[in-house]
Amino acid sequence: MRRYTKSFNGFASMLTHEEAKILSSMDEVVSVFPSKDRRLHTTRSWNFLGFPSSAPRAALESDVIIGMIDSGIWPESKSFDDTGFGPPPSKWKGVCDSNHNFTCNNKIIGARYYHFNITVDIGDGEILSPRDSLGHGTHTSSTAAGIGVPHANYSGIAEGTARGGAPSARIAIYKVCWNEGICNDVDVLSAFDDAIADGVDIISISLGSQGIMGYFEDTNAIGSFHAMKKNILTSSSGGNSGPNSSTIENYAPWLLTVAASTIDRNFVAQTQLGDGQDYKGLAINTVGLNGVMYPLIYGGDAPNASAGVSPSNSSTCAFGTLDGELVKGKVVLCSEVRSGLGPQHAGAVGAIMQTDDGPYGQAHRFWLPVVVLGSNDTTHILNYVKKSSNPMASISKSVGVFNSEAPYVISFSSRGPNPVTSNILKPDLAAPGVNILAAWTPSSGEDYAIISGTSMACPHASGAAAYVKSFNPTWSPAAIKSALITTAHVMSPTKNVDAEFAYGAGQLNPLAAVKPGLVYDVDEKDYIKMLCAEGYNTTNLRAVTGDSSACTSATNATVLGLNYPSVSLLVKHGIPFSNSFQRTVTNVGKSNSIYKATISAPASIKISVESDILSFEALLEKKSFLVKIEGVVETSILSASLIWSDGVYNVRSPIVVYTQKE
Repeated sequence: MRRYTKSFNGFASMLTHEEAKILSSMDEVVSVFPSKDRRLHTTRSWNFLGFPSSAPRAALESDVIIGMIDSGIWPESKSFDDTGFGPPPSKWKGVCDSNHNFTCNNKIIGARYYHFNITVDIGDGEILSPRDSLGHGTHTSSTAAGIGVPHANYSGIAEGTARGGAPSARIAIYKVCWNEGICNDVDVLSAFDDAIADGVDIISISLGSQGIMGYFEDTNAIGSFHAMKKNILTSSSGGNSGPNSSTIENYAPWLLTVAASTIDRNFVAQTQLGDGQDYKGLAINTVGLNGVMYPLIYGGDAPNASAGVSPSNSSTCAFGTLDGELVKGKVVLCSEVRSGLGPQHAGAVGAIMQTDDGPYGQAHRFWLPVVVLGSNDTTHILNYVKKSSNPMASISKSVGVFNSEAPYVISFSSRGPNPVTSNILKPDLAAPGVNILAAWTPSSGEDYAIISGTSMACPHASGAAAYVKSFNPTWSPAAIKSALITTAHVMSPTKNVDAEFAYGAGQLNPLAAVKPGLVYDVDEKDYIKMLCAEGYNTTNLRAVTGDSSACTSATNATVLGLNYPSVSLLVKHGIPFSNSFQRTVTNVGKSNSIYKATISAPASIKISVESDILSFEALLEKKSFLVKIEGVVETSILSASLIWSDGVYNVRSPIVVYTQKE
């Protein structure tokens, strides 16, 4: 049995279905749900955000502690060198599980590991310690708070200085993910429980679970709610199930939910054919064929007939579909993008793969030389294979190139709208999550690696949140979150047709978030009102919050009434609507200031603000205003915005009005 007693009340235990049913019927039990397995959701990125290494730093940055709930850490990495660091902050109450040759230092000030079901194999190469065998936790930790390491590279690719967003911040490790990136709910809740009690300031969690769950059935939502109560912001990855609608994960309103966007660097490889034609495509190859030409074969012409594989299946180059005798020592043309293990297993020296992602695709890592091309190019190459009596090809090592289209949200990044609370916009914002170079577990032979995912976007936001916290140590989690949302760089809906459901408020902007001018603050009571409006009752609330929270007439509210820095409004297609709600802003800019409202909206909706001028005489002064949105929507999504400006600060709230098929 595992008990949660430090920050919230609960326990995990092996129960039969009948025992669970009996427990769930008890009045004092808020919920009983099965423990699920969650999955992990990777130099140049911070500069691309306009956040150079020379950015101003607060002396208090070294007092900020980021709790990383992930797959552990590789403490010997140069990114976690503690030279120049003093002892941990006095508020730190955590421990270091320093077994199996694992030690902490003044950079990694604490480390714990969790493995509830000890009878389950943790996997080859794993040990029961906080040490990271996957590389994921090391990568995310160095992205959030790694020190600057010059000449970092991945097999000579993307060389530069690798650094985190808050390089002076401390790191606390909570290892919950093991072999193949599996992370158990029981362990995740334990990590939250400990991190809150240990005294972290920011929690970064790059993992989630697909499917729609209520807030009190989701361990990330439960743990982060209790973190919020203790003034801790939880930054989370939005998931990698895009581009389908409503696939967003970690959608609780007290979570910062981060989508994955691109930076202005991509990686390409080149293939040269025997007829002299050259083609360039996205790929991350650590090795090439050095200009040597090899025979070129189409995967559909090399089916593994002994296994009953058809030419249509072997054309995909899936594992086991290719005939090794026909493929060995050749470059294979494949009709799909795959890992490359199929051609490699069959003895190929390289592969050319076809993609339909268009100009906004992703460069994948491969273990043999590969180039990924569009269908027009692969059609030309296939014609060459069919017509030539001796088709040949070579593939180069990858190089970095400028990506002029950035930023845009990558296709795999999960999309909104929020599947549980339709009037809360998710994701909140986007951050670099494509082809990110950061520290890695050296068991692969590399100290740094390039990987992609919303897992990589999340620690960018975590590092930025720590940066904002270092300048504003008394701010609430919601205030930090508001600062990050309202200062985000506006992104282009022409590159992402899902608009705000792809990128939220826009691209992360750490420098501006330190001084946002105004913040939309929210506390536990406000979230309680929202939950009551969502249908939760007093018994449910108290069992989770552990206090006297109640749903009464005094807490009667609407979800739109939550003082969120963005607005999402679901309406019926083609039917006139009118909605009004209040917002309150707190002055954190200049003591004497006047803010004026500017509305940007399409012609089919009208947005008005009362009052549209806010006058402040002191810092931390609060002002409220009423927003009214009305009109008719005959499309899937309309984007608008409200900007408060005093001539120095521009506080932008995205507004989304959308419809859904019934």
